[in-house]
Amino acid sequence: MAKQTVVTDEGLRRLEKELEELKTVKRKEIAEKIKVALSFGDLSENSEYDEAKNEQAIIEGRIAEIEAQLKNVRVLDETELTNETVHIGSTVRMKDTGSGEEFTYRIVGSTESDPLEGKISDESPVGKAVSGHHVGEVVEVETPGGVMNLEIVEISR
Repeated sequence: MAKQTVVTDEGLRRLEKELEELKTVKRKEIAEKIKVALSFGDLSENSEYDEAKNEQAIIEGRIAEIEAQLKNVRVLDETELTNETVHIGSTVRMKDTGSGEEFTYRIVGSTESDPLEGKISDESPVGKAVSGHHVGEVVEVETPGGVMNLEIVEISR
């Protein structure tokens, strides 16, 4: 059975928008590139044709990936979320007990992860470590940079 994809409403809208863009705009662009490349003649030495076909394969692969995710999607009902424990949909303010540095992340499903926007996956080392914990608890996180001890300062939606 395929893995269930957990997303927020925003994440679902973003996936659906990307799928629509790929199907309506990108497919037409690639078809046009292939058509132009075919007009150059001999396919055995036609790098434009090879490049367009590779690009088409990448786009079709992404379309298939999004469609598979959408078949097994579960939209997070944010009204059922509490601020008692950390879970997908929580915004967590944490403090590194070693450096005293504070940072805030929103815990999201893996398809919505974007650390630069402050969204980390529930499957990431930090997301996995803090899930299920409460305010005031200190959790040990194994990161690529070494072990960190994070104190959960605040949990919100």
